[in-house]
Amino acid sequence: MRALLPLPRLDSPPGLPAPLAGFLNLGGAAVPVVELARLLGLPPGEPHPYRHLILLHDEATPLALLVDRVADVLPAGLPRRPAADGHSLGAVVTGAVEADGRALHLLDPARLLLAQEGAILATLSAQAQARLARWEVAGGNPGAEA
Repeated sequence: MRALLPLPRLDSPPGLPAPLAGFLNLGGAAVPVVELARLLGLPPGEPHPYRHLILLHDEATPLALLVDRVADVLPAGLPRRPAADGHSLGAVVTGAVEADGRALHLLDPARLLLAQEGAILATLSAQAQARLARWEVAGGNPGAEA
């Protein structure tokens, strides 16, 4: 995880796949925002102003996950239980940690998207980046989120 962000305004052109909420303009870079619940086949939460984006730490293929709310951020290095083989589609769940008496599942961001989904997302991201580049003004990008 690179950062937690409050939900900013997203660019959501028509015709996006259901899990793709839109694109975040982050310093002039079009970052795709995927709604995690929809991606995992869960019902989406009710829209509210306190939703969060989890910006993942991967400079090569930036991605943000839209979640209903982030309740807490746990420190690295907590004792981890590995996931049982075959109990997670695509091995997305890689383990669990205990916090406040609850088991919390750990997801591997690199395994969230299938290869075909990743290819579609890359194509749409390139289109969003090209669209954003057409709006740049000399001397910077005044509409970019910081």
